[in-house]
Amino acid sequence: MSNALAIEGLSKSFGRHEVLTGIDLTVAEHEVVALIGASGSGKSTLLRCINLLEPIDAGRIILGGEEITRPPNVNAVRRRIGIVFQSYNLFPHMSVLRNVTLAPCDVLGLSRGEAEQRATSLLERFGLADKRGEYPDRLSGGQQQRVAVVRALAMQPELMLFDEVTSALDPELIAEVLEVIRELAAGGMTMILATHEMGFARDIADKVCFLDGGRILEQGPPEEIFTSPREQRTQQFLQRIIEAKRL
Repeated sequence: MSNALAIEGLSKSFGRHEVLTGIDLTVAEHEVVALIGASGSGKSTLLRCINLLEPIDAGRIILGGEEITRPPNVNAVRRRIGIVFQSYNLFPHMSVLRNVTLAPCDVLGLSRGEAEQRATSLLERFGLADKRGEYPDRLSGGQQQRVAVVRALAMQPELMLFDEVTSALDPELIAEVLEVIRELAAGGMTMILATHEMGFARDIADKVCFLDGGRILEQGPPEEIFTSPREQRTQQFLQRIIEAKRL
């Protein structure tokens, strides 16, 4: 199986503060990788570096066999990588349908009809067909986040990144967003997700990476990381998660 993404020796600093240090990570095609770790461990920054929202200080990023570390056209690379954040970032003055069709029309050059056909199919797939004419403020948080996922998928990306997409949601809305991600995984989408939902990470991920202090301290299959972690820091982190009844 070939790699969809390879990261070699990635480091990133903000001023004198080194946020990521020597990150090495490979993601195979159709693989789901979960990034876990305490807040401030570097998970979100790593996702932003992969999507070229943050320039890196050292290392290489290779997407589908092509180095994208410092590409001549950043936007061309971003079309290939979908990212969904904690905040939904939907345009409040646009309907759900317009939110989803805007980039395929403006960036990919699809006709309005083609973009709407693609959007309608995705909205139906994720139970949002009846919301296509609504504006974001008429939707629940879970529905808004699902629209944000659909908007990213409408660009038909090679890789999807999810940055703590359930952290701003009420508990009863989390399940509906996680179900969308579960369906994408079942469909073979290559994904990297930063998450605090440990049970979900254990169920859905092919590989789990524990980040601490800007480093990937250990990585491996979920059953290995969650049941017999090698590193003491990983053991401490998971023990706190268990005590908080979040695993």
